[in-house]
Amino acid sequence: MPETELYDLIIVGGGPAGLTAGIYAMRAAMKTVLVERGMFGGQVAVTKEVENYPGFITIGGSELCEKFLEHATSYDLEIIEKEVVATEPGVKFHTVRLANGTELRGHALILAAGGTARKLEVPGENENFGKGVSYCATCDGFFFRNKVVAVVGGGDTALEDALYLAKITSKVYLIHRRDEFRGSRILQERVFAERNIEIIFNAVVNEILADQSGVTGVSLKDTKTGEQRQLDTEGVFIFVGFSPNNQLVPAGIKKNTSGYVITDEKCETSIPGIFAVGDLRQKYANQIVLAAADGCTAALAAAHYVETCKDCKS
Repeated sequence: MPETELYDLIIVGGGPAGLTAGIYAMRAAMKTVLVERGMFGGQVAVTKEVENYPGFITIGGSELCEKFLEHATSYDLEIIEKEVVATEPGVKFHTVRLANGTELRGHALILAAGGTARKLEVPGENENFGKGVSYCATCDGFFFRNKVVAVVGGGDTALEDALYLAKITSKVYLIHRRDEFRGSRILQERVFAERNIEIIFNAVVNEILADQSGVTGVSLKDTKTGEQRQLDTEGVFIFVGFSPNNQLVPAGIKKNTSGYVITDEKCETSIPGIFAVGDLRQKYANQIVLAAADGCTAALAAAHYVETCKDCKS
């Protein structure tokens, strides 16, 4: 492939948003390439079960991602499995630079880089990652069979993974800084009904305790009284939200105070021809179905944009 090959559309990211964009871009007969450095499906791929994607009462996260990828590749979507190191806006085309030195150029660019699990930023967290600290229950839950673990968070992911861990561990402490969960009502009902889960409201983890073998417990602080106590636990699973992977977003694109890209209803950013979708974009909620919708919207908008600049020359 020539280093200066010009595409109609370049998609950076292979999660639900990026793959859906690929489907719609190919259906629009655009010359398209999708670049993904790691695992297709993003966060969905490490989700044990998905129960809220239309058409599937329940489906494994990895299986759903495989269906996204299979659908996209059925249109002969070109895929490059390399790391993107930079994106550079232009007037006639936008440039995407890969780690191996390859340079891609496209009239339109869709950024679908997703997000990354947030950290608690407390002592003992970084030092014990992989030694009791985890951000993925389906990835690491097996190692804590019949052990006591703590889950930190109050959203859907925290509740889902607490329920998952309750089936394989001896006990789950579910720790949340507020006095009620943010997760969906149906998940809350399941958590409250699960005997193997002990809920601790109004508490924050201020340190993760460990010895040479790994995590031994957590130090908690009551958010109302300030009282501190320790819990013995061999694992800590942290689900306190995500931060957008905005490192590749060009400097001229507007973002909110949390780092999410601000777009219009077409998912277009403040730079014409560059779109942001999925967990990278500022919106009301982050759900798989909304990420897929973003991918559809951005691809259709990109197709219209490309039609207006077909006379652009590289």
